[in-house]
Amino acid sequence: MRKNSVKNTRINGEVQRVLAEIIRGEIKDPRISPWTSVVAVEVAPDLKSCKAWISVLGGEEVRESTLQGLRSAEGFIKKQLAKIINLRNTPEITFVMDQSIEYGINMSRKIDEVIAKDNENSRDGEE
Repeated sequence: MRKNSVKNTRINGEVQRVLAEIIRGEIKDPRISPWTSVVAVEVAPDLKSCKAWISVLGGEEVRESTLQGLRSAEGFIKKQLAKIINLRNTPEITFVMDQSIEYGINMSRKIDEVIAKDNENSRDGEE
């Protein structure tokens, strides 16, 4: 099976949806932030491993504690995933912190600052 095959793409989407449901509704670990989302999932073609990119809204310590909570709940998450999705193999899940949303917000803020500064400079020039 090729990496970008239709079947693999469908499996990635289904695993992402189910992981999000499990994290949102079934894990009771207080370390896991309620503002946790599954950004992307990449299941290996042999279904043995899976990378899940996680985004957490909050500070660095919130992200770290959420990642620790998810890593400690990997067994439970895998069991629930196997129960819900009928795959030949249930993949080993590796959680990776995704910084892209935070990066986008930060860049947007910097662009807004530059635009505001440019507007101030143009108003100063008119007077």
